[in-house]
Amino acid sequence: MTKLKVKRLMRKKWLYPALYLSVAALVLVGVFWYQQGASDLDQVQEEPETNVQDEILTNNTRDESVPVMEQNENLQMPVVDEATASIVTNFYDYDATEAEQESALVLYNNKYYQSEGVDITREDGESFEVTASLSGTVTEIKEDPLYGNVIEITHDQDVSTVYASLDQVQVETGASVTQGDVLGTAGSNSFGQASGVHVHFEVRKAGEPVNPENFFGQPVSNIDDGSEDGVDEEEAQDNTPAQEDEAEDNAPVQEDEEGTPSEEPTDSDEEQPAPEEDSASSISTTQA
Repeated sequence: MTKLKVKRLMRKKWLYPALYLSVAALVLVGVFWYQQGASDLDQVQEEPETNVQDEILTNNTRDESVPVMEQNENLQMPVVDEATASIVTNFYDYDATEAEQESALVLYNNKYYQSEGVDITREDGESFEVTASLSGTVTEIKEDPLYGNVIEITHDQDVSTVYASLDQVQVETGASVTQGDVLGTAGSNSFGQASGVHVHFEVRKAGEPVNPENFFGQPVSNIDDGSEDGVDEEEAQDNTPAQEDEAEDNAPVQEDEEGTPSEEPTDSDEEQPAPEEDSASSISTTQA
């Protein structure tokens, strides 16, 4: 009976097409499953390479941004707390008013000298920490008989800063400093006695002094040498302050036994050294 049923089934016309369709369906399912598995494997292999590339690009971007931030540092006052600091001697500006120019003159040994920087003190007159106004390299440290301890730091954009009248120095020549690092403490000196305990701060562009007050809070790239003012050394000598002539006219004179005035200098003038323009220790320009 079983063989008879099989023979009858084999005689059916739809049997063979049904078998072909079933086999074809199985083949298609197998091919689809194989392709899907291969695609997942490729995706897994590609993911680590993508992560590595993203990490490398991110690190390179971070490294390149560091020097850009350094070049865009803003000039700061060389003090820890600007709220307690005040400027008592200004930078001598030829375009300033007569009153402002008088406040930028330093009287020393009966002569007036033009200030090439600013004198900064604390309101209570106490000593304070002097900090680096910009990041840079310490190129010179010296002890001057008139200006006290002096530190010079060079920066980008051909800019340098000078810190004078220091009591103590806490850095060494050749050291790299970051903006805000403590360089030393403020003190007093022979040249700027009227300023008391202070720091004399100068900013120079290509070796030429510029007014620090014009660039506080501004990027280093904004600092220029002030060449557009058109002021040269000869013109500076022609603009001699009247106070210097008055000081010389009022200098004390000695009389001999017969009452004749003598032109010999006083002992105080002989003992006090005068700043020399060509000396490496001279910070301010002598007014002729």
